[in-house]
Amino acid sequence: IQIAPDGEHALAQVLRDIFVLPVPYVGGEPPDVSVANPEKAAVPVRKLTDIGGEFPVWGADGKTVHWSLGNAHFTYDLERAKELENREEHEDENDKPVYKPAEHRVEVTASRDIPGGTVVLRGALVITMNGDEVIEDADLVITDNRIRSVGRRGEVEVPGNARVIDVSGKTIVPGFVDTHAHMWPAWGIHKTQVWMYLANLAYGVTTTRDPQTSTTDILAYKDRVEAGYMIGPRVYSTGPGVFWGEQIQDLEHARNILKRYSDYFDTKTIKMYVSGNRQQRQCSIKAARELKLMPTTEGALDLKLNLTQIIDGYPGNEHSFPIAPLYNDVIRLVADSRTAYTPTLLVSYGGPWAENWFYSRENPFDDPKLKRFTPYEELASKSRRRPGWFRDDEHVFPRHAKVLRDIVEAGGRAGVGSHGQLQGLGYHWELWAMAAGGLSNHDALSTATILGAEALGLAGDLGSIEERKLADLVILDDNPLEDLRNTNNIRYVMKNGRLYDGDSLDEVWPRERSLEPPYWYGEEPETRGGIR
Repeated sequence: IQIAPDGEHALAQVLRDIFVLPVPYVGGEPPDVSVANPEKAAVPVRKLTDIGGEFPVWGADGKTVHWSLGNAHFTYDLERAKELENREEHEDENDKPVYKPAEHRVEVTASRDIPGGTVVLRGALVITMNGDEVIEDADLVITDNRIRSVGRRGEVEVPGNARVIDVSGKTIVPGFVDTHAHMWPAWGIHKTQVWMYLANLAYGVTTTRDPQTSTTDILAYKDRVEAGYMIGPRVYSTGPGVFWGEQIQDLEHARNILKRYSDYFDTKTIKMYVSGNRQQRQCSIKAARELKLMPTTEGALDLKLNLTQIIDGYPGNEHSFPIAPLYNDVIRLVADSRTAYTPTLLVSYGGPWAENWFYSRENPFDDPKLKRFTPYEELASKSRRRPGWFRDDEHVFPRHAKVLRDIVEAGGRAGVGSHGQLQGLGYHWELWAMAAGGLSNHDALSTATILGAEALGLAGDLGSIEERKLADLVILDDNPLEDLRNTNNIRYVMKNGRLYDGDSLDEVWPRERSLEPPYWYGEEPETRGGIR
């Protein structure tokens, strides 16, 4: 494709977006597509970093600039940079001095929260999610924060000093994994406890992954949970997304951008959020592989985008494919590539959101547990008055759920992603919506546990009840293999070896400790005739 020297730059950009190879230009320099070109600024501008940064401020001397990035602090000396630039004019092309800001890593150490002692959960039906294994009248032995053994009562060794908790008649499943959990408190001054974390843990969600957090506050909250300063599920995230505004120029540029996540944020994963044309997206995944980051993607209501991302090797697709039904060619592509598909049906594409089905047919506002773990204003604004009642045949989520069923039955991966629509209970709504297309109860539990753990790269430690895995469990009053809605009949939740009461989050083992009342307790106003 040739663009004349006076050709329209906008057309050139469109063509660059369409084709994988860059558009060659004839008769002149190609247009600058960078969104931030210091050389063309109206006032003197200096580019300080190729990687990025946060919280920039001037030094007191007016000659230095300070910023941070994850666990590092940077200082840029303007005079030193100018000095090196002046020397460049007299240096050989291959031996030019390059100024780099001073970098100082800030390391803070803290002990991980690991409980001590051995406890036996005795008498329950255990759905291990290790294949189709189901163990009746089981002894499930946990030492510290890991599973020591599991088997029928009398068939596994039980240490003499173990505490035995009778859970006869209950059903135990692995802790639930939310692969698309947006849990955003009011960013800024950090809270001592986050209500979203309590709500999700109380509803059995022991592991979360937030694909796109907008800010890096999440990194500090994750550390607080791991150190035991805050109660909550395991908190993983991609950090802020990698968006189109990065204007990825080539593979080296992509490496620089992604170093934020591998070297400074330590997220282990990124979200490639429609960050450019296919060539730019390919640069991103190549850089991610080199830096040992696992990317996921934004569905963006674009099936062609979804398919090319899968073909190019992206291991995750967030949000539902925008059309249904899909046929065997697409099903096999998703299943055989082992792409983790998280459909987030509560915000279904192509029709009414599935959350409207639940809001209009159930009564979450009067759910005592939900009210306990959700501030009044949050719950009331979502559930007291709400537009959006639709006939059953208007809803599209059952059709998307059939696509999901086909992918899972073909051996593919899927995850339950509540999208932060209704913290805690919303996870179960999403799981039940995913089963609306004919997914078996066992396969639905697989998506909630082992397949979700695989999607996050955590199946070596989480997702099933097996020896040496982390002790994340949900103890249910009823069997979800008989009725999937029993996933919400929660008696206890164990996260990392600590056992909590499912209604109150009072710790039962190894400490006996009541949950400190959160700041919103007693917030609900008196109402008369529904008027505040």
